[in-house]
Amino acid sequence: MTDHEGMQATVEGNTLVVRIDDGKANALSHERIDAVHAMLDRAETEASAVCFVGRPGMFSAGFDLKVMQAGPAAGTKLVRAGGELLMRLYVHPQPTVAAVTGHALAAGALFVLACDTRWGPSDVPAKIGLNETAIGLSMPEFGAALAGARLAPRAFTRAVVQAEIFDPPGARDAGFLDRIVPADELEAGAIAEAQRLGELPAPAYRATKRRVRGALAEGVLERLDDDLQSFVQP
Repeated sequence: MTDHEGMQATVEGNTLVVRIDDGKANALSHERIDAVHAMLDRAETEASAVCFVGRPGMFSAGFDLKVMQAGPAAGTKLVRAGGELLMRLYVHPQPTVAAVTGHALAAGALFVLACDTRWGPSDVPAKIGLNETAIGLSMPEFGAALAGARLAPRAFTRAVVQAEIFDPPGARDAGFLDRIVPADELEAGAIAEAQRLGELPAPAYRATKRRVRGALAEGVLERLDDDLQSFVQP
């Protein structure tokens, strides 16, 4: 087991299970972003799939507010690091599953969108969505691209431009989640699903995922400098 930045990782069967619990908002700081990169590196050598599990009531509230409020340069640097991580996660060659145990907002919701399969709770009053507009941030291209690829078209404007926040049934209908189950079944079910997906032929999964998603990720990363020059912060 490894334990770093409020994240514990264990190999369970064929799956690297990453449990995220800092006792607070599970915010995406530079240190946690680096830790997720390390977890993905580990998964490629020790496992066939990855499952991210939040703590009860909280998956992630997004980027670290202390950094975002430290000034435009600090905020932009963190957003860049987050965008690079999310694009890596989106094209990670192995199956990725998110057990969305509670709130997933802003970059936390984008993390969910970047995972292949997303399970959430049917009986927890979680808030899931992209609240950037509501808190005075513009949506970076990597966020809009993920939303465009994963959300239902009818929900895109409401979710991305108008910052609508969804409960788990609404998040499933909008495309943030694939399945909702009772909270006491969520972690075990999501891990079992990751293990099932990890049994698929790895070369075919990797090649198909890259073919389907590679162009989007490469294009976003090529334009990241220009995109962040017009990034709006409060």
